[in-house]
Amino acid sequence: MQETAAELPVPFPTVVHALVDAAAKSPEREALALGEERLNYREYLRCVAGFSRDLRALGLGGCRVALLMGNSIDVCIAMYAVHAARAEAVPLNPVYTVRELMPMLDDAGVSAIVFDQSLEEVVLNLADALHIEHLVAVGSGNRLTAWRNRAGLDTLADLPEPAGPATLQFTGGTTGTAKGARISHHSLSVNLSQREAVTPTRDDVERTLCVMPLFHCYAVSMCLHAMVYRRGALVILPRYHPRDVIDALVREKITLFAGSPTMFTGLLNYPGFAETDFSSLYISSSGSAPLAENVLREWERITGTPILEGYGQSEAGPVISFNPLHGVRKPTSVGIPLPQTEIQVVDVETGVKVLDPGQKGEIRITGPQVMSGYRNRPEETALALRDGWLYTGDIGELDEDGYLYIRGRKKEMLLVSGYNVFPREIEEILHQNPGVKEAAVVGRSDAYRGELPIAFIVPVLENGADAETLQDYCSENLAPYKIPAEFRIIDSLPKTAVGKVDKVQLTELCNSTTTQP
Repeated sequence: MQETAAELPVPFPTVVHALVDAAAKSPEREALALGEERLNYREYLRCVAGFSRDLRALGLGGCRVALLMGNSIDVCIAMYAVHAARAEAVPLNPVYTVRELMPMLDDAGVSAIVFDQSLEEVVLNLADALHIEHLVAVGSGNRLTAWRNRAGLDTLADLPEPAGPATLQFTGGTTGTAKGARISHHSLSVNLSQREAVTPTRDDVERTLCVMPLFHCYAVSMCLHAMVYRRGALVILPRYHPRDVIDALVREKITLFAGSPTMFTGLLNYPGFAETDFSSLYISSSGSAPLAENVLREWERITGTPILEGYGQSEAGPVISFNPLHGVRKPTSVGIPLPQTEIQVVDVETGVKVLDPGQKGEIRITGPQVMSGYRNRPEETALALRDGWLYTGDIGELDEDGYLYIRGRKKEMLLVSGYNVFPREIEEILHQNPGVKEAAVVGRSDAYRGELPIAFIVPVLENGADAETLQDYCSENLAPYKIPAEFRIIDSLPKTAVGKVDKVQLTELCNSTTTQP
């Protein structure tokens, strides 16, 4: 039974209030760590207070401030300082080019960019073209940790209002132009409480390893904000490498690990993983893309700890559902709705008819974590937000117990000889084959059948599956029209910056050539 609105505790009006509370209750508790550098909560708050004061002095309260920074202690300080200054944070991927960043910054109308010094040339080009006045370079000569020992910065005045804008979170843009979802402070804070109700963590205990990029809403919610909420330690890795992750899990006595399917797969296949000391690990969570069941079961077998798979979107604060820590966990499911969140599956054609359990359709949700809309995009906002529901664009189904299963993207749905085919269903079958390490299915245009499913396969290192074997395997498990017309064996799948399979690239590849990549 879900908690009612009155029963759900929301202890902090905003995530900035949570930081103030953490510094008051646990000032000496380790808050941020990267390599040998450490900040406790007193120092964390001082740094946020100092930088937010500078941002206010520039007149940036009520403005939008872009963050173009890799994983670091500084980006954590910058995110909180922008919020504390009552500005709206616009986190962006620091590896994007000028061409990719230009339309997002133009759409956001930012007044300032806080950026890593190494990106100075890119930022100067952007600032010149868009007439962005305020630029703050962060690096060896200008660290945001400079305030850590300054007196007089142990409090924050004029904290943000819950209804105020907190983050302009751009969608991935892998299926079209990126859109900026406007998320309020209340949405961020209430979403933490919602998620904690289903996957509770512990005050003054947790140590989270963050290797997911901190410009992405998954890492911000599950790592950055979650640790402040529980007065835990955020241990940051600047980039992903299996050896670094394994070393940090042991050295830092990590209790929580937030990863993606790509990371879990890579770690499981890395030499020495099975011999790692997992005695400190408490929970792992998976998001960003669907997790294959064999990966989940192997992780739990080796580590003795669960992977809790959840589902979210930039437009939804971001978490929508999760498999519960205390309760039934269903492999391949993304769990139950969070408290105060309602999930329905509706027909793809009209978006109005609510479908029965077991029927596939578009997922729509309602809840207090949902965005107010897309900035500067009234028509797209009207399509996404209808009659109080957020239409996610994802295809899924609910079972009789209310557990949600993701079956693909609405835009990924293929029309094969008049039949609706969802690539995720085919991928799930392929992942069950022991010779398959990774699989992705996209559509190729076909003059006769409309579209054809094409499977890209990364085989396991030994006894990997071949095309003929997979053809027979799919014939045993799928209707004829769902069987891929071609199986392409490749060394690795292209990925986006947040670890999702780049299906745009795969679709372009299979529609431009029929030869092996």
